Amino acid sequence: MVEYNKNMTPEEEDRMIEEAYQEVLQAYLASNHRKKVEIIERAFRFAKSAHKGVRRRSGEPYILHPIAVAKIVISELGLGSTSICAAFLHDVVEDTEFTKEDIEASFGEKIASIVEGLTKISGGIFGDKASLQAENFRKLLLSMSTDIRVVLIKMADRLHNMRTLGSMRPEKQYKIAGETLYVYAPLAHRLGLYKIKDELEDLAFKYEHPQKYAEIMAKVSESESHREEIVEEFVGPVREKLDAAGFKYEIKARVKSAYSIYNKMETKKIPFEEIYDIYAVRVIFENDDDAMERIRCWEIYTFFTDGHKVHPERLRDWTSTPKANGYRALHLTAMGPDGKWIEVQIRSRKMDEIAELGYAAHWKYKTGVHEDDTELDKWMNTIKDILANPEPNAIDFLDTIKLNLFSAEIYVFTPKGDLITLPAGSTVLDMAFAIHSQLGTHCIAGKINHRLVPISYKLDSGDQVEIITSESQTPQPEWMQFCNSAKAQNRLRAILRKDRKHLVERGKKLFEELMVREGITDTQSVITRLLGNYHLSQREDLYLMLANDEINLSAKQLKDLNKSRSSLLSKILRNPFSSKKAEQDADNTRTPVNRKEIYVLHPDEDKPNYKLDSCCQPIPGDDVLGFVDDNEEVIVHKVSCPETMRLKSSFGSRLVATKWGGVADKFLATISVDGIDRHGILEEITSVVSRDLDVNIRGLNINAKQAVFHCEITVQIDNTETVDNICRVLKDKVKGVKFAKRIS
Repeated sequence: MVEYNKNMTPEEEDRMIEEAYQEVLQAYLASNHRKKVEIIERAFRFAKSAHKGVRRRSGEPYILHPIAVAKIVISELGLGSTSICAAFLHDVVEDTEFTKEDIEASFGEKIASIVEGLTKISGGIFGDKASLQAENFRKLLLSMSTDIRVVLIKMADRLHNMRTLGSMRPEKQYKIAGETLYVYAPLAHRLGLYKIKDELEDLAFKYEHPQKYAEIMAKVSESESHREEIVEEFVGPVREKLDAAGFKYEIKARVKSAYSIYNKMETKKIPFEEIYDIYAVRVIFENDDDAMERIRCWEIYTFFTDGHKVHPERLRDWTSTPKANGYRALHLTAMGPDGKWIEVQIRSRKMDEIAELGYAAHWKYKTGVHEDDTELDKWMNTIKDILANPEPNAIDFLDTIKLNLFSAEIYVFTPKGDLITLPAGSTVLDMAFAIHSQLGTHCIAGKINHRLVPISYKLDSGDQVEIITSESQTPQPEWMQFCNSAKAQNRLRAILRKDRKHLVERGKKLFEELMVREGITDTQSVITRLLGNYHLSQREDLYLMLANDEINLSAKQLKDLNKSRSSLLSKILRNPFSSKKAEQDADNTRTPVNRKEIYVLHPDEDKPNYKLDSCCQPIPGDDVLGFVDDNEEVIVHKVSCPETMRLKSSFGSRLVATKWGGVADKFLATISVDGIDRHGILEEITSVVSRDLDVNIRGLNINAKQAVFHCEITVQIDNTETVDNICRVLKDKVKGVKFAKRIS
């Protein structure tokens, strides 16, 4: 297809649009779907007419976006004509004068219903208000629980938006990348869309950490030829065995995604060169007999064990117990010829297609209903459970979703041998509620292998659990900390809320008595600040927390609230955008920060034009983001800081893109040093840092056990390059130092 450029004539643009549409049509005709070309043609013409004259931020005709989404829907998700039509029409109701009724009259109820589901969530998950975020996400899940195609098309829409994110302003890029990592990538993973999940994560990573992304991709590219040689040497003997056994197969080598490499580097605090499992091998074999599929996987497994050392703790058998999204494969990790571990994934062609296209897309809407759909239905029922008793607080709601829908699974058994799938980390109480609400309500303990365990006991895959109950047992508020599954949390909350009305009245009385006793007026300003601090949406929630002793308001707190509208409040209540220091002069107003431009940070000035939050302590050279507080001051966080994720999802409108405009020798960083202990090594380390490198040491902690030592040095530095240099010099110059890395 011809690339768009701003100098195109209307005729050239129209020709480009038609070519793009023909690509979608050709992909559809090449698939094994029933050929409903006429309705696809009508949907395209309808959308083209509806969006006529409208352009995207990049300047290109808007219709190119629905065409691109439709192409992803057919080429990368394998969906059919209904989904292709809905992809063409997905923005029509939102952005033009046409209604759902117009779509239904022209294309039928099913397409109109999917378009409506997409329209409900078109604003994205994160709006400017927390309540709006939760409501949008709730609608997304509700649409998904009735027709999974809604979320699959939404995924295609998000993927194209991420691919074209370069035309957006920097702070919008951060916001969209943030919500992609927070919700869309985990959701793609949970639906089995592994290829899309990897691309979404890599694109988000590319915009959040452009320099680190470029560095990792360059290193991956540099090592490509060496990697290919290693993999070929590794699989050579296996190829011979596969050929001799008469297998039809293909072997693919793939590299970990840039984002997963970065995650491993950050989590383990190691450089690129020390990541051992950077590449994986996938064996895909043709199979025409479903009964032989598992046996053939294990046969190929023996081909690898014959000539390679296999990691005993890294075997994963998803052939007999598939993941809840339908993923099936046999994974092993074997030692490569260069002494590095290589992951091997063994799949039949059918297993591979499910993994690439996604369980829901491939089976439910491509080849009809499949017997394994029960796994998907179980997940849909979990969603319905969450929606039945949703969290009133938006961020809590989103966290519940992430913790319960996107977590890894464990498999446990009832005394009769029935299999139950639960989120990793689930307890005896979670299992009790998973079986039946009454069982959870009266649960007092569990029995595993004839051993009594408490309701808080965390289960492992393979446990056979008997739930022990008592009629006199009643749920307690502290049980919430023992629940790690959505179903258990929601059932328990529903039971505890039965007493809500009585507790709200008690909390209201306590609050009013305190206000009267201290002579403070119950103003909306005081209430708004209290609710904002505790992330509550209404007074009743505040009264409930007071009644349950979850918060304890002192007279001093209320007086300070009543006295001042300035950021004195932040000393009492943790508002992420209240300045850390009270404004001395209420009239001292600041110039509003322009959120649309990149804000340049100046640490080298006498009074820096920003504040650092204590949660991550960034230094010049770190990828950072700014959040504008109530006083128009910029609070700086690392992009990778966990608090940043929460702030991006809660306060997107306060976001400002930032970059360092200078350096200053006034930042603290802690370096972890590990190695082989010997006499005088501490003196040598401190000498290299303070004398040779002329760096001021501000803290030192060392301990040794047998022949190994661990040391943490806090140094005063100007930027990340200085820290990297210290680590490099310590490893090169000090005999015995094996590892040196920044840990804060």
